[in-house]
Amino acid sequence: MSTITTHILDTALGKPAVGVAISLEQNSPEGWLPVADGETDSDGRIGDLTPEPLTPGHYRLTAEIGDYFAADGRDALYVSAQIDFVIAAAGSHFHLPFLISPWSWSTYRGS
Repeated sequence: MSTITTHILDTALGKPAVGVAISLEQNSPEGWLPVADGETDSDGRIGDLTPEPLTPGHYRLTAEIGDYFAADGRDALYVSAQIDFVIAAAGSHFHLPFLISPWSWSTYRGS
């Protein structure tokens, strides 16, 4: 079984992105099924997105960054940022952060 954590950094402001809605879904024969959701805390983190470990499979983690920028009156190019990934084997921890700005976003696998 594997676990997921995330955080979001607003690189344009150089600070954590607070209050960003995050959802985690798993691909199945029936389509994408919701697994978990949450909102980033005052440090831009969700440390307990998957309190229950995940089985191997195909997942996607979506951050609603357009709403975050709109709440602060900033125009943004992207409405959401999505990490589409595979957990090949049980037992790993996946820290999947987002680095965002109104005109770009990126990710990496953290520790």
